[in-house]
This record gives sequence, C-alpha cells and structure tokens, in this order.
Amino acid sequence: MSKIPTIALAGLIFILLFSGCAGRKEEKGITVFCGSASKPPMEEIGAQFEKETGIRVYFNFSGSGTMLSQMKIAKRGDLYVPGSPDYMVIAERDGVIDPQTVKIVAYLVPAIAVQKGNPKNIRSLSDLTKPGLKVGIGNPETVCVGLYAIELLEYNHLLADVGKNVVTYAASCDATATLVALKSVDAVMGWEVFARWQPAAIDAVFVKPEQIPRLAYIPAAISTFSADRNSAQRFLDFLISAPAREILKKWGYATTEAEARQYAPNAKIGGVYQLPASYQPLAK
Repeated sequence: MSKIPTIALAGLIFILLFSGCAGRKEEKGITVFCGSASKPPMEEIGAQFEKETGIRVYFNFSGSGTMLSQMKIAKRGDLYVPGSPDYMVIAERDGVIDPQTVKIVAYLVPAIAVQKGNPKNIRSLSDLTKPGLKVGIGNPETVCVGLYAIELLEYNHLLADVGKNVVTYAASCDATATLVALKSVDAVMGWEVFARWQPAAIDAVFVKPEQIPRLAYIPAAISTFSADRNSAQRFLDFLISAPAREILKKWGYATTEAEARQYAPNAKIGGVYQLPASYQPLAK
C-alpha cells in the first residue's frame, strides 16, 4: 500500500476540515427569562423569529420573581419579560435590565378562571366566598398573577373571606391555570387569557369593571448581562412588531391600552403594588 506524502496528507485534512466548517452554519441564540403569563404566544413568537432570522430563542419560564432571582444569581440572560411591570421595576432597581430598552408587549385583564361549564356557578368575586369552595392563586411573593389576586381582593374588601377558601399557591401563571384545568380547585384568580390557553378545560368569568383597580401589562427589556445585545435588540423589536401582535391577538391578548380598557375603563395601567404589611400566606 503506497503512503500519502505528509504534506499532501496535511493538505487533505485541511481541505476536509475547511469544507466541513464551511458547510456548517454557526447557530446564534439568545436566552429569555420570561414570566409564564405569556408562555403560549411567546413560544410561537420565538419560533417565528427563529424562522425569519436564524437566531434561536431559548426560553426559561416560571414565576416572574423566580426568573428575576435566577438571572441575578447566574448573571446571565439576554432579555427579561415578566408578567407585569411590578417586577420590571425591581429589575431596574437591581441593575438587571437597561431601563432605556423597556417596551410594552401586551396587556392582561384580571378574571376568575373556572372549570369548563362553570359547575360551581361562580359569577362574581363575592361568589368565591361560598363555603366549601376551593380556590387557588399564584404565590403572590413570586408570581405576578398572585400579586394581582391579592390586590384585587383587598381592593374589594374580600381578602379575608375569600382567603378562607384559598387552598393552594402555584409557582407560576402556567401552574395557576393548570390548577383549574386539572380540577384541583374550583376556581383560580387569574388572567382572562387562561381560557384561551385551554379552551376545552377552562372558562373565564369577568370581574366587574369598577372592581378592577389596575390592569397589568407585559413588559420586555434587554438584560445588562446580555452577551449578544444585537440579537437581543432584534428579538425585542420583533416582540412589538405586527407579526408578533397577530400571534398575541390569536391567543386573546390585548395589544393596545384601548383594547385593555374595554374591560376596566377607569383602572390604572401598570404601576406597582406591594403586599400589605399585615399579609399572611393564605394557603398552608
């Protein structure tokens, strides 16, 4: 068997390696720490963005407070997308996001999520005080929808009475919706869009407009830890683009303040709510 000269062999290896590298496109990617209030449309938006740009979006979903804590501990992440402005204020205070990049992605309307067909005939906030009813909420210390639940009940002087029926806390918006979808509880204090997430399992009972003190919105911002700010900016721009808004609307999200105000014309938009000093966990 003849031997290949050393120089020729080296050249052959170089050609093979080069051709392999040339044929393999380097995959770009960004990481988003996201409150699960926007999980269904966000996953679809991320897939569409990757299809159009070749930039892959890696999502981490959980309670907004949990996501913020993970970002601070790991000192990583390209964007932060909490379920309400409450946690974005904390992220700015702690130097986790660039405040100049904050954008509003969509708006959220508080509602009561009940089992399909509403077997317990829950029609109002006061119905959540019925003896024997099982109610679930997100953990108000780490989950936006849980914080809004406490605010809503306190505003309507129902926190103590409804609190007697709260049997469990959930670790995220997604987990809060799942409680009622799996019939673990009779109702949850949630967002109107929960019924769009699982229409075969969940119905939404709207709260009276005058009973809603504040409407939420989903903000997004570039993290100060971002390793690829250009790609992060491209995804942030895409989040507020027409294609992304169409996806959000398909999932039932309001994409303008005017749309959100149809449910509560006099409610505040955004702002921050803090748990009352007398707050004690409702679920054991």
